[in-house]
Order: sequence, then structure tokens, then C-alpha cells
Amino acid sequence: MTIAATSAYQTQMGFVNTEAEDLARTIAGFLDVSGGGNPDSLLETPGPGQASKLNEFLDTLQLTRGSNVIIADSAGRTIFLKKNSAVNLPDEPTRGAAGLRTRPWTVSVGLPTVIAWNRAIRIYRGTVAISGVATLVIVIAQAVFLRRLLPALRSLERSADRVGAGDLGVPFEERMPALELEHVRDAFHNMVEKLRVARDEIARQVEEERQMRVELESLQQQVIRQERLAAIGVLVSGIAHELNNPLQAISGFSELLSHDPHISDQSKADLALIHQESTRAGGIIRNLSRFGRQQESRPVPVDIAEVLASVIELRQRPLAEQNIHLERDERATKAAHAVFTELQQVVLNFVINAEQSVRARDPGSRRIILRTCDVEDGVRLEVEDSGPGVSSEHEGKLFQPFFTTKPVGEGTGLGLSVSYGIMRSLGGRIGYERGKQGGALFYFIVPAAPAATS
Repeated sequence: MTIAATSAYQTQMGFVNTEAEDLARTIAGFLDVSGGGNPDSLLETPGPGQASKLNEFLDTLQLTRGSNVIIADSAGRTIFLKKNSAVNLPDEPTRGAAGLRTRPWTVSVGLPTVIAWNRAIRIYRGTVAISGVATLVIVIAQAVFLRRLLPALRSLERSADRVGAGDLGVPFEERMPALELEHVRDAFHNMVEKLRVARDEIARQVEEERQMRVELESLQQQVIRQERLAAIGVLVSGIAHELNNPLQAISGFSELLSHDPHISDQSKADLALIHQESTRAGGIIRNLSRFGRQQESRPVPVDIAEVLASVIELRQRPLAEQNIHLERDERATKAAHAVFTELQQVVLNFVINAEQSVRARDPGSRRIILRTCDVEDGVRLEVEDSGPGVSSEHEGKLFQPFFTTKPVGEGTGLGLSVSYGIMRSLGGRIGYERGKQGGALFYFIVPAAPAATS
């Protein structure tokens, strides 16, 4: 017998004893009321086949099978005994009986203990059945809940694995079976979003640092190249100075020899050619020397035509070698208020850019046009080419330092930037337009020199 069954049995035994006491009181009350304190009249049998009044009353009580009723006198002798069973049950002894003493006699009622046992078994079985049903319901509910819970947990696990593998894409918004799991999912998605933002920010910073490193390396190369050009400028100035004296001697002696009456006409023609070419070489040397000098100068009246002539003289041979046709349209009459070498540098930058732009054209269509004209507030110079021009996306960057669309080694990206600085220092303007031939047109406007006062 289990502990639960034993406890139930003991509880029911208490109830059975209470019932026995209540029955004893009921029978004693019947004897008091119906027998007037003398139960003998109630115990007598009226006649054959008839029951006494007490038996009739006991029959109305419908005592449980196996129970008994005992009435004893004051001396303890049994004066009445009734057993509600023809055959004694194994546990029929009157354990659990209760007595009630009234007057000079005692009424005792005994109920079989099997009543308590049967009741305890029924209660125990009911409890077991209820527990089993409750357990089954819990198991079914748990299975249903787990069936909904496990896919959600697997989804979170897969998302965590993707994040661990480096995939910070937007996780799938899968519905969760419980509000708590939805909070966990939202917190996880929020964490992934923050990680993605942090990763993008780090990638952006790394890219910016890479670009800065590339730009720094480019700046270092540009500085090295500029230092080399500065050294070449100093060297050219020195060479120009050294070559000028021999050229002056050649030019002078050729002119003197041409006046000798003993020289033939053919020799005079040759001497004239020598004098002409040496004079031309001397002019180139002077332009190189002036262009290479690094000195600060205050703006003075400058003839823009002379600036053009000096640049053309420097670039005439390269233009001829590349089959580039050079046109001049000079209409300026005003003198520019500027520094000769600075204007020479700006024009040279324009011409060199135009040369490099028209190289991609057929030899017959390579053209550069130089124009000058007077404007209201100064002198305007234009250099137009027949090249492909500048794309619209690059127009806004043309005058930025180190910006160039030329291949590596052909441009430093400083020519137009330096020209822009020169024009600003002179109080002029510089710009770019689309040319009539479809190519590039660079121009500058410098203030006109004030008119001389008498």
C-alpha cells in the first residue's frame, strides 16, 4: 500500500468512526423517545413473523452490510444484538465502533472497516486518474509549445551562425510563439544593425585612410617632381647664360664676314643663314633664361603679343614635329598690367595642355588657335584646341591642385592650379569653356595697364 493510499484510508477511518457515533446517538434517541426510557417494549416481538419496533427502525436506517448494533445494560450484558449480515466479513469486528451511554443502558454501533477501505480506494483511484490526466495534458501542452518554440529557436540559431560567419545582412523577420522571444529577436536584430553600422563605419574609415595614403604618396611624388623641375630650371638658366656668349660671337662674326668683299655670293648667303639661326637661337636662350628665373616682380605694362611670341618660339619645333597647325588671331591693343614671366607660364601651360589634347586626332585635324582681344576691364587671351574636350564631370575639378586626366608621367596636375593662383595674384580671372570645334577652350582675363599720363 502506498503512502497516499494509507493516508486516505486513515482519513476515511476517522469518517467511519464519526458515522458510527452518529448512528449510535440516533438509535439511543429513538429508544428514549419511543420507549420512554425502557427499551424492553421496543425489543419484544409482537408475534410470529413480526419484527420488533427496534428492528423495524433499524431496517429504516439501512445499515451497511457487515455492520452490527449492540445494546448492553448497566452491567455490560448484551440485551440486544443485530448483525446486518448473514455471513461475517473478514474485517467485520467492530473496530471503528462508537458507543453512547444514556440512562442505564448503552448503545454501540459497529461499521465494517471495508467502508473506509473502499472509500480510500475510490479517492486514491480518482486522484491517480486526475493526476494522470493532468500529466497527459501537461505533456501535450509542452509538446505543442515545443513544436512552436523549437523552429523559432532554430531560426535565431541560424541567424547567430550567419552573424558569426560575417554575414550582417538583414535577418529574416520570423514570427515568434511568445512575446519574450519576440523581444529576444528584436534585440538580436538591433545588435546586428549596430554591428553593420559599425562595420560600414570602419570600412569607410579604412577607405579614407587608404585614399589619404595614396594621396600622400602622390603628393610626395609631385614634390619630388617639382624639386626636379626646379633643379632643371636652375640648370637651364645656367646653360642659357653659358650658351648666350658663344651664340653672340657666332652671330657677330657671321655678320662681319658677310661684309668682306672678297667672299663669294654663296658664302654670303650661308653667312646670312648662320646669322639668322644664331639670332633665333639667342632669342630662344633669352626666353628660357627669363622663364627659368625665380624672382618676384611687380606688375608692369606687358605686351600680350610679345608673351605669345615668346611661347610660340619655345614650342614651335615640337608643334611642327607633331603636325599641329597653329593659328593666331591677335586683336588686343591694350597692354596688360601683369608680370611677363607669369603670363608666359600661364600661356605655356595652356599651349602644352592643348598639344597633349590634340595628339589623339588625325594629323590633318590637329589645330590650336591663339586669340587675344580687348575687353571692358582688361585683356583676354584664349587657347582653343580641336581635341576631345573635358567631360562635364571633370570641369569642376580642373583648377584643383594635383587633379589631372592625363596618363601617369605626362602631367603633374599643378599647371592649371598654378595658373589659377597667378591670375588671382594679378587680379584677373581664369576659366574653361567648350570650344566651337568641340574641344577645350581655356582663357584668362588680366587687367589692362593704366594709360600713361603726360
